[in-house]
Amino acid sequence: MAPQRRGPPRVPEGSSAAERRRANGTKKDRLPREAQRTWLRTVALGVGLALITFLLWSSLGIDDDVAEVLARRGEVLEGRFIEVPCSEDYDGHRRFEGCTPRKCGRGVTDMVITREEAEQIRRIAEKGLSLGGSDGGASILDLHSGALSVGKHFVNLYRYFGDKIQNIFSEEDFQLYRDVRQKVQLTIAKAFGISASLLYLTKPTFFSRINSTEAQTAHDEYWHAHVDKVTYGSFDYTSLLYLSDYLEDFGGGRFVFMEEGSNRTVEPRAGRVSFFTSGSENLHRVEKVLWGTRYAITIAFTCNPDHGIEDPVLT
Repeated sequence: MAPQRRGPPRVPEGSSAAERRRANGTKKDRLPREAQRTWLRTVALGVGLALITFLLWSSLGIDDDVAEVLARRGEVLEGRFIEVPCSEDYDGHRRFEGCTPRKCGRGVTDMVITREEAEQIRRIAEKGLSLGGSDGGASILDLHSGALSVGKHFVNLYRYFGDKIQNIFSEEDFQLYRDVRQKVQLTIAKAFGISASLLYLTKPTFFSRINSTEAQTAHDEYWHAHVDKVTYGSFDYTSLLYLSDYLEDFGGGRFVFMEEGSNRTVEPRAGRVSFFTSGSENLHRVEKVLWGTRYAITIAFTCNPDHGIEDPVLT
């Protein structure tokens, strides 16, 4: 029997077409997946950039309401003063001729004490606040009354620790505190054209330590706008002595004089004194501290001798 010729193996009909369809289908599937991956990368990049922008915004303490910086941290100011019209707040209180504000305003100077003195005073605050501290972000130490933040409450430093206080503070600490208070008093008297002898230290006068810890009580909520004359009554002139540096020791925490459309900020600098009349012509607040620790002293003066307090002494 003659051998039969064998042709090439039979390929089932339509197999090449099926393969082509599968190949085309795979390409079509691949395109949407690649587009999806590209879209996800774009979204991720956008979110990342937005996060970086937010962190930079936060670290700089930028505030949309702020229109002007009255004093930058990097400046060394001999004196900068802005006069503003006095409010009617003083009319509701007994007036003292030659002292009750008739010239109102706000000033900033870096010439009251040196940065070295500011560092020495800050150590006093650190020593005292090491005995306690608020559970929230704002801790207070008042050497006059003895008030000290401890947890969610205040204790009397001198009663609570008794004779141990002698091991915490020295007479040199208290003398430095008194000397600085007097320099601030003279600065305010000169700026407002009054006699320093007519100004009396008044309460509360205190150290503050502020960080970014979440507030636990109303005492920790330092950032609300307020008027010192309304809040405290006895205040006629307010000052703040800063003991740490904005953007070096902490972020946020700038002092803001609030005016419609023209808010002005003071950037803290160790040794800088900011001072102002205490009425509603100087509505103000402090920005929230975002990182680090901000130290300062609030020193207030009254024209009413009945509201005066003595300098603290180490008992």
